[in-house]
Amino acid sequence: MARLEQPAPRKGRARRIVVSIVRILTGVYVVTALLLWLFQARMIYQPTREIESTPDAAGLPYEDVTFTAADGVKLTGWYVPAARPRGVVLFFHGNGGNISHRIDTLAILRSLDLSTFIIDYRGYGQSEGRPSEKGTYLDAEAAWDYLVNTRGIEPGRIVLFGRSLGGVFAAYLAKDRSPAGVIVESGLTSMHDLASELFPMMPVRTLSRFKYPTIEYLPQAGCPVLLMHSPDDEIIPYRHGQRLFAAAAEPKEFIELTGGHNDGYLLSGRTYTEGLDAFFRRCLDR
Repeated sequence: MARLEQPAPRKGRARRIVVSIVRILTGVYVVTALLLWLFQARMIYQPTREIESTPDAAGLPYEDVTFTAADGVKLTGWYVPAARPRGVVLFFHGNGGNISHRIDTLAILRSLDLSTFIIDYRGYGQSEGRPSEKGTYLDAEAAWDYLVNTRGIEPGRIVLFGRSLGGVFAAYLAKDRSPAGVIVESGLTSMHDLASELFPMMPVRTLSRFKYPTIEYLPQAGCPVLLMHSPDDEIIPYRHGQRLFAAAAEPKEFIELTGGHNDGYLLSGRTYTEGLDAFFRRCLDR
């Protein structure tokens, strides 16, 4: 009787399936890593060019300001004077939009008798250039120099205030300038930390070209520090604010906000405004 052909062993077929799956997953992993490397700047910087509104829409007086960074990039901002200013806030916004999306913040600060200088980083609003980590630090330095050297404002009358990514620049300036105080609202410890949380399976610390290490700058601030963060922040987790507060030197304060990343300052109501007022009073009303 002729010998019947035996079916291929199941073990060999299973091995080929496993190998195929591993190859597919490896390919997906490599492609994802490549995309993260190539497009990380687009994920971090999300500027818009159109100025959708101006402070006068909220009944706020303001001046259009043009100034220049150390590398020659022309930058723009608004100076919103208070009627009886107790000091000046240098405000750094987050990674999206432009200054025209922060008019409600300008109104809050003016109601607390603070003049405010708010800027657009390079590539944002009407500022020239394209954003980069090195470039945005130059923008922050140029904004400080404008207040101190051009407007003649004493460093001890300036409070640095950064929201979200803007907290990096407030902390960065506070470490080697002499402001009256520094505020970091909904800030990140570092871009490496945040990216590692967003992409836990990827070698983010190897792939990332951006550092933005707020947690390294803030402990060097030689002035009072205020941290504000919401437990419900869906973009930069609350633990970032807690870690920044733990790292900061005394004197320091922490205000727990209500609401999400982009509306906590609005939903927190009097907790927010009264907390700011008390901090400004300690820093400026001396």
